[in-house]
Amino acid sequence: MKLHAESVQDVASASNFFEVKTRHLHLDLTVNFEAREIRAWAELTLVSLRDDLQTVFLDSHDTLTISEVKVKATGQATFSVQPFANYGSQLVVTLYFYHFCRVQNLFFTSNSIGICLVHKVKPFLYTQGQSVLNRSFFPCQDTPAVKATYSAVVSVPDGFTAVMSANKSSSGKRSNRELSTNCVFFEQTNPVPAYLVALAVGDLQSASIGPRSHVWAEPSVLERAQAEFKDVVEDFLQTGERLFGEYVWGKYDILVMPPSFPYGGMENPCLTFVTPCIIVGDKSLTDVVIHEITHSWFGNLVTNVNWSEFWLNEGFTMYGQRRIEEELYGKAAMCLEALSGQALLRRHIEQDPAGPLTKLRVIIEKGVDPDDTYNETPYEKGFSFVCYLQSLVGDVHKFDEFLKAYIQEFKFKSIVAEDLFDFFLNYFPHLRDQRVHEKPGFEFVNTWLNAPGWPPFSPDLSTHEELSAPAKQAAELFSQKQDIEDLSGRVPDFESWGTYKIIHFLDILSERSPLAPEKIRQLLQHCPYLSASRNAE
Repeated sequence: MKLHAESVQDVASASNFFEVKTRHLHLDLTVNFEAREIRAWAELTLVSLRDDLQTVFLDSHDTLTISEVKVKATGQATFSVQPFANYGSQLVVTLYFYHFCRVQNLFFTSNSIGICLVHKVKPFLYTQGQSVLNRSFFPCQDTPAVKATYSAVVSVPDGFTAVMSANKSSSGKRSNRELSTNCVFFEQTNPVPAYLVALAVGDLQSASIGPRSHVWAEPSVLERAQAEFKDVVEDFLQTGERLFGEYVWGKYDILVMPPSFPYGGMENPCLTFVTPCIIVGDKSLTDVVIHEITHSWFGNLVTNVNWSEFWLNEGFTMYGQRRIEEELYGKAAMCLEALSGQALLRRHIEQDPAGPLTKLRVIIEKGVDPDDTYNETPYEKGFSFVCYLQSLVGDVHKFDEFLKAYIQEFKFKSIVAEDLFDFFLNYFPHLRDQRVHEKPGFEFVNTWLNAPGWPPFSPDLSTHEELSAPAKQAAELFSQKQDIEDLSGRVPDFESWGTYKIIHFLDILSERSPLAPEKIRQLLQHCPYLSASRNAE
């Protein structure tokens, strides 16, 4: 069955992906820290979707210096670089195109917006592809509509280690273009969009944290990182597999990033990048890893076709993350965490209730950087919509089975919301016959996708009250006018509460601000854990 996504444009890409598609990408990379550059060669295996195609458009960037483009078989190609948007340019390759060809690019990149170089005792380099930054790493079809396998040969200076978002790697067995075997060969055998090709180079070591997982970190961090993630990651993976089906990526490793890494985590396949802020010492922020693991099914396996459909990645991932949390920690704990997420959504929407960025499907105009549309809506409003679908089904376990079927149907594909809607209604024909997708006030397209503001349905999170009631009582205690002696024996054991119960307590206190300075002193005196904890939240 033809997908709606097959006819959907991506205004953020300069490539002509309706006419030609990448099937495989190979990179030959030499990292030079002294020159602050990567010298590179990229070979794109392309398949034409039309006869007599003579021009290939690729996404590129001004920070890429391209010196040569040729077709591997014939050598015949001319190229030029044209302006496209403030976040990229267009590489125009003119060639005589057979049905199948390999286009080779010789280039180097320096000061790239998608390649971050952190200056430490030893430098640390990493790439960040999402949303449209990998075009500054290598010429490509930088759109989630196109998925391809990739391989890479990476050469780094002595004393440094390279890692990539690949499911296979080997050292010293494959030579690079300069015929040196002092390099590492990486391969990702599952097709992925360009934004999920990721590289990091640093003074890295690894330690086992599970039967299919290692953590990578600099030596000063490695022992604490291993202790934080050991034995919990496999529980997350196995629970995800029970709920959503096979984990197809083989290994699941974690790379601890420098403190300047601007995200909690990035779901690069086989190698999640995480902020060091989640290394607390008590595993209290490992739910960040649950979120990134859940992307292994929602986002990396089934992907939004363009960035207007970003909620398909993040809304389903939030739902999947919370199903894993519910299975592992109970419904009350899951509801309390979800409550904090819904509070963030409410604050975002209250700032501009009719704003375009409060819609699930965001209209991204040509020239607008998709990253400029990033906000809470695709995460939490998307979560609300997936919860609404589950409420229509009724039985949460039946909905789990639907999610398995959804992933199986669309794995390694990129879709739009209408593809989801069609599959959902065909999977549950009684709901299709009831025309639930057209129910006034809850229409899938007109209301859920395209209407701004608060979602028309909110999930039932009332189970959180068995955990939040003590937080309310504690907040009441510290906001009343009492002397320090009055609190003796009445202060809860915050250390045993967990992250989201404490956050709920602090949120209630903040709503009653300003607190008297004496109350702050009481709080710190009677609750030393709050100031001693390394938990950044």
